Amino acid sequence: MNKEEIKGILPHREPMLLLDEVELKGDEAAGRLTIKGDEFFLQGHFPGNPVVPGVIQCEMLAQNCCVLFADELRAGGTPFYTSLDKVRFKRPVRPGDTVELRCKVTRARGPFRFCEGTASVGGEVCCTASMSFALVDGGRASAGQGSAAAPAGSPASAAPAPAGAANPENRR
Repeated sequence: MNKEEIKGILPHREPMLLLDEVELKGDEAAGRLTIKGDEFFLQGHFPGNPVVPGVIQCEMLAQNCCVLFADELRAGGTPFYTSLDKVRFKRPVRPGDTVELRCKVTRARGPFRFCEGTASVGGEVCCTASMSFALVDGGRASAGQGSAAAPAGSPASAAPAPAGAANPENRR
C-alpha cells in the first residue's frame, strides 16, 4: 500500500507519518521509508553528521506494526504505545538510506497487541525492538475486533500507561 492508503489506516500525518509504503505478508508488515535528508528530526542531529535518532527508528517500527491492526483502526480505534522493550541499535541510519521495516504481532490479549520489529538498511540490521500497544476506541480500550469495549472500571478500560511505565508483561 502507498502513503495515501496508509493514511486510511493510521492517524499519523506529515511530518510524523514515517512510512512510504507497506506490504502485508500474512501476519507480517513489511514497510519502507527512504530518508531524504530534509526531515525535521535531522535538524541539529547532528550538524555535519546527520543521523536518524533512535526514537524515530522506534516510531517507524511502531507505525509499521500498527498497520497490522488495520481492521480495528478503520473501525475507529486509535493505537497507543504501552511499552517499548529490548531495543537494540546496531548501525546508524543516515540520509539516503532506505529503511526496511519488518513487524509481526506475537500475541494479542484483550485490547493489547504485542509485537516484534526489525529495521534494516541494505540487509544490515539497524534496530530491533519489542513493543506493545493498546487499541483505544472513544477513550476506552477496545476488547478487539467484533467485540464491545470493556466495561468502565474493568482493567481493560483503564487508559494506557505512559511510555516507559512498568509493564506487567516484563515481570519474571
